[in-house]
Amino acid sequence: MNVAEVIRARREVFAVSEEMSVHEAARYLRERRVRAAGVLDGTGKLTGVISQSDISDKVAAENKASASMKVSEIMTRELITVSPEMVLEECLLRMEKHGIFHLLVVDSGGAFRGMISVTDLLQVIASDQRARADMLESLLFPQR
Repeated sequence: MNVAEVIRARREVFAVSEEMSVHEAARYLRERRVRAAGVLDGTGKLTGVISQSDISDKVAAENKASASMKVSEIMTRELITVSPEMVLEECLLRMEKHGIFHLLVVDSGGAFRGMISVTDLLQVIASDQRARADMLESLLFPQR
């Protein structure tokens, strides 16, 4: 299975503007119940990622005013991206290598297509394991 198969059914790509206030970005994440979003510049190009961790570590923990800070001031700029064609096993290895929980999906033309999270990968793995267990059970205990 690859990244495109996991994100295909999603209706929304979560992204914010780098000019948005950190307070607005925090509300955006909370309202959509996501832990991170891509950050786009004025032309729609992916320039960063902002996560709940960025907000808590760089704003709340330092007692800064989130309403007066822009996303561009605290976003993570070192982007770890994957292509829609990448297999999920490689995604998991990349997350482990970099100690992150989300990967940004960028197509061959450089367009931001969304994110894949460690939760997405765990759901696929669990589903695959259930399918294997069901198959094994049907072989061992055929219905009479």
